[in-house]
Amino acid sequence: MKITSLTSCTGCSACYSVCVKSAITMTENSEGFLYPRIDASKCIECGKCEKVCPILHTEQAHKPLNVYAAINPNEEIRRESSSGGIFTMLAEFILDKGGVVFGARFNEQWEVVHDYTETKDGLAPFRGSKYVQSNVGETFQQAKAFLSQGRKVMYTGTPCQIAGLRRFLGKEYGNLLTVDVVCHGVPSPLVWRDYLRSVTSNKIEQITSVKFRVKSTGWKNYSVKISGQEGNPFVNEPYRQNLFMQLFLKDFCLRPSCHTCPAKSGKSGSDLTIADYWGINDPDWDDDRGTSLILVQSCQGQQLLDSCDIPKKQTNYEDAFIHNPSIEKNVVKNKFITPFWQQYHNDGLNNIQSLLNKTKPSIVKRLYRYLRSLI
Repeated sequence: MKITSLTSCTGCSACYSVCVKSAITMTENSEGFLYPRIDASKCIECGKCEKVCPILHTEQAHKPLNVYAAINPNEEIRRESSSGGIFTMLAEFILDKGGVVFGARFNEQWEVVHDYTETKDGLAPFRGSKYVQSNVGETFQQAKAFLSQGRKVMYTGTPCQIAGLRRFLGKEYGNLLTVDVVCHGVPSPLVWRDYLRSVTSNKIEQITSVKFRVKSTGWKNYSVKISGQEGNPFVNEPYRQNLFMQLFLKDFCLRPSCHTCPAKSGKSGSDLTIADYWGINDPDWDDDRGTSLILVQSCQGQQLLDSCDIPKKQTNYEDAFIHNPSIEKNVVKNKFITPFWQQYHNDGLNNIQSLLNKTKPSIVKRLYRYLRSLI
């Protein structure tokens, strides 16, 4: 594959999925991210891997057709969701039509993988944010098989995963709904595994649940909770105090391609984009229990959204973007990334806090963020 730089690769797995000779495997590098590796003895040089690569074939950026704030009226589902619980409402609509829903869940080792469900009970593992890059595995091929059978399919993922899926499929499907999330960036699965080993004293098998966004302290000031057997938590702390969340939010362990994302600003080709509606600034739509942002990217997405009977309020793009700049803007590369990986490879996560402390925002930046929050 003729990618100018390996750091541009998003790991979407489209090339792996399209190779009929199984010449491509997704192999983890020293930072824990999956990259395609080609077995030259199996490759027939058909060029399909290059044709489906979203790095080599980027789409045009565009503004959404419409913007909404939305809330799931089911308070239990909303509480278990990261924002307003809109993923579940969309998914239930597809399942009611005999469809299939794809999303990210934890596997038995608490790694993040993509999977599908054909039942509403199967949606629970997909709810809630997972701040780790997921392994899509065979789900692109599975989605294509369901689409070819005429079944409705909803596929959710990061913008780069949706871009990869669409390139892999190679044509439009009227029975496909693609939903991506506003993505800050994807952290390293390797760092995540080491973090779990650290907080559980190498007893990952005793974990019973992982929740990155617990709302017991509010939607805006959420907590991270990793539960163990007999209800005893390994971790239960505000996200600002959580080591892994700070490594994520301060951009220490993100995939290199996240700094030059090819799929933001609607370039993924998704039908809908969902996120937290930070800064909604409307007391009727913000009770600190979670509000979803919905960006309508296609006519097909608008038609399905209107059919779902989701409680929503139309807003404008400018208000949504102010507090959710990741819709368009790439992550700025942290100047301590190289020292982080050097220290990590030498000593794991021990003594990483000293690097985190160096990235505390200045008084000016903190004041700016506070004033912006009042807008």
